[in-house]
Amino acid sequence: MDTFIKIKGKALFTTAIFAFFAMAMQAQEHFGGLALYTVKDNMGEDAKATLEKVAEAGYAYVEAAGYNEGKFYGMEPAEFKAYLESQGLQPVSTHMGMVTLDNADQLIADVKEAGFEYFTIPVPPMGMFTFDRETRTMGMKGTMEDLANVLTTIGKKCEAAGLKLLYHNHDFEYKANEDGVVPIDYLLENTDPKYVNFQMDLYWVTRAGADPVAYFEKYPGRFKSWHVKDMDEEGKFAPVGEGTIDFKRILDQKETSGMMKYFVEQDQSWDKKPLDVIKISHEGLKEIGFH
Repeated sequence: MDTFIKIKGKALFTTAIFAFFAMAMQAQEHFGGLALYTVKDNMGEDAKATLEKVAEAGYAYVEAAGYNEGKFYGMEPAEFKAYLESQGLQPVSTHMGMVTLDNADQLIADVKEAGFEYFTIPVPPMGMFTFDRETRTMGMKGTMEDLANVLTTIGKKCEAAGLKLLYHNHDFEYKANEDGVVPIDYLLENTDPKYVNFQMDLYWVTRAGADPVAYFEKYPGRFKSWHVKDMDEEGKFAPVGEGTIDFKRILDQKETSGMMKYFVEQDQSWDKKPLDVIKISHEGLKEIGFH
């Protein structure tokens, strides 16, 4: 009997060791975030099935971009959070471009209930964002002071609710406007980091001809999240690792930037399927050294 107990004990111990290492390996394979805008069409067709695919591709957390009438991708905030968690995914950030000073309180409550940490504004809100269809260029109307004040007001509301407000850039914020002001510089210098910080889209900064590392050094700690989005030789969106952006150089300055989370994003996947693109990009993250 003693021998049997010893053998059984050793077997259980061995099984436990294997289980531990299996869980450790799985934890290593699941890392990084995905901006769900990358798979927006799939999310519109079947959000739950798509989130399963996102988890299978190895991502650990997500950024949403599908809020409408109090729901995230057709799910109540608590339901969305629970479903993400059932797939081993963490809700970290959500783009809330529809925010105004009038609806901010309700949106913040829903974002909080869904378990997100970052309330991210993807373009100048409240009708300030502009897009010229002929030239395919983005911009804004209104003053930089107006934008900074709106962000600060919403940022204070977020801070009071236990959320963090980020502003996400495209290319125009990193180019001088008609008054000779570089919008991102104005925002960085005229907002309080207690209430307003930034999500740097590495593609759009590069497209604007600016250097992400130079901004990290000039404004350390202000870029709490990144969109890791690559650019091909024609200037189009590309899977991470298949383009021209030197992500290793940028990643080396992670601490300086203040980056806490990052999200793969590819607005258009061209001749590839979005669900294939996210797998390619996750492999690219590994090769570059993201974890």
